[in-house]
Amino acid sequence: MLSPFLGEPFMIRAVRYVLLALNFVVGSLLGVLLGLIRPFNPTNSRWCARMYGSLGLPAIGINVESEGLENYPTDKPFIVVANHQSNWDLFVVGSVVPNRTVSLGKKSLKWVPLFGQLYWLAGNILIDRGNAKKAMEAMDITKKALIESKTNIWFFAEGTRNHGKNMLPFKKGAFVTAINAGVPIVRVCTSAYLDGFSMGKLNNGTARIRVLPEIATNNLTMDNIDELMAQCHDSMMEVIEELSASTSDTTAASVN
Repeated sequence: MLSPFLGEPFMIRAVRYVLLALNFVVGSLLGVLLGLIRPFNPTNSRWCARMYGSLGLPAIGINVESEGLENYPTDKPFIVVANHQSNWDLFVVGSVVPNRTVSLGKKSLKWVPLFGQLYWLAGNILIDRGNAKKAMEAMDITKKALIESKTNIWFFAEGTRNHGKNMLPFKKGAFVTAINAGVPIVRVCTSAYLDGFSMGKLNNGTARIRVLPEIATNNLTMDNIDELMAQCHDSMMEVIEELSASTSDTTAASVN
């Protein structure tokens, strides 16, 4: 008889970690190759996100259902504001990243083996968060990317992971950037998917994602930033709670 450490959960974990390692190595190598062929093309980021997600989601046992993708504007650049639960978001929300969309990352990411080079070559924006002058320069870079290059920028506006609980307060970066560039904000809401999550389970349930209609910012000033942040946070929290309740009801029904 197998010990608890060598039973079915252990085997599931072992297989998953092997698959995730292969996903990371193969995906990163392909992403770096793509980046070398067409460096800093903002479409690279979406391609890499979809690739990681398509292989990573089956590996961690999460299914994704999405709706509202038609709310992504196709005639203008925009800012995406999304909730951030865990590192698994790379797979979960990777499936709904729109075309020509990059993200902001710490400059130090550039030196992470494979992933850092992929992230840089994919056209994502690297900033020095510990340097006020460099941060201001980054604001100019993001504005230029939005307006001149017509590139969308994805923000996890909480600034860190909330571990599947209620959203943390938003940081101002996404909203300052949107108002400064006069581009709309598109809210992307993902249901809480970490409750009961285990690498030792075959099925870790469903993550539901809803893309909400854009919020215009072209008539706003920095005086409106607190109101804009509250509007986005409150509306997203309401939708996340709705999606999470729906997911819980579906899971309970399947168990019964």
